[in-house]
Amino acid sequence: MNLLLTITSTIHDWLFDIMPVGAASFVEMLLIALAYLTVFAVAGLYLVLLERKVAAWFQLRYGPNRVGPAGMFQTMADAIKLVSKEMYGTNRADKFLYNLAPYFPIVTALLAMAVIPFSEQFQAFDINIGIFFLLAVSSIGVIGILLGGWASNNKYSLIGAMRSGLQVVSYELSVGLSLLTMVVLTGSLQLSEIIELQKNGWLIVQGHIPAIIAFIIFMIAGTAETNRAPFDLVEAESELGAGFHTEYSGMKFAYFFLAEFINMFIISCIAVIVFFGGWLSPFGITDEITWFPSVLWFLGKVLVMVFLMMWFRWTFPRLRVDQLLNLEWKYLLPINLFNLVLMAVVVWLGWTITY
Repeated sequence: MNLLLTITSTIHDWLFDIMPVGAASFVEMLLIALAYLTVFAVAGLYLVLLERKVAAWFQLRYGPNRVGPAGMFQTMADAIKLVSKEMYGTNRADKFLYNLAPYFPIVTALLAMAVIPFSEQFQAFDINIGIFFLLAVSSIGVIGILLGGWASNNKYSLIGAMRSGLQVVSYELSVGLSLLTMVVLTGSLQLSEIIELQKNGWLIVQGHIPAIIAFIIFMIAGTAETNRAPFDLVEAESELGAGFHTEYSGMKFAYFFLAEFINMFIISCIAVIVFFGGWLSPFGITDEITWFPSVLWFLGKVLVMVFLMMWFRWTFPRLRVDQLLNLEWKYLLPINLFNLVLMAVVVWLGWTITY
């Protein structure tokens, strides 16, 4: 990634040469925001395409194959369609909250992406409380779903929003505890430092059985927190029409739809960073090759995690509400608490694997 570092350094030096310090810093922040918005939009569009292709592969049928080569531009055509659609809403909706709600999932997803280290040089905001920041930001997104469901003045939307609230509050515990288990192993909340600690081996290997258990629980709870099948009671079509976004259309609907796929991407990124070495190559294959873009290793691992979450969707049937809550409170949470103590014992006794 030396090329990326050279480009960013050149732009930085050029801006500070032609502008005052304050103006140059402001323009630099705007350029960074534009770069992340571009990554956000492209990732969202092509994750939707990947979902359709994976679904077609599992169901032995053709996926999108008309717009562009092999259907590559199908989701772009869908985005143009959504932009051009009429915005409508119910007469008795709370207009302000109804219009405000779709921005919460989008903004929180962007905030979360800002601290994700795609490579050693490609990270907008490297803070020493990275995992804590991600947990805090991810808990805000549900506010948009609650507001949208309530403000729509639709009983199906309200039921979907209430389900989302109880689901996110429940499964955030397991997400947080599984990550806390790995924090006990690493002794750090900083994402870049956690990756650096894995130069001698991925944490899922260094942490023995507790790390494997933490990974399994994190993927289950992360899938539930993003409201994806088999935990998609929030937008169960057979029961609620479309759930919390029943009364949304056009780009407002697209915001909710896009945020779900970006949140899936973010959960996959966190799993790769905390358990599978982030941008580091397996067994140090290319870590010493300066010209090889380490971001490719990161994105490759993330795509594997995304595929795993899509595999869940097309394999398991939707859970009932009682099954959803039983899984968390009777099984995942007690296992997580025991696993946290077990990891503390492993670290205390010095049983972690080092190379």
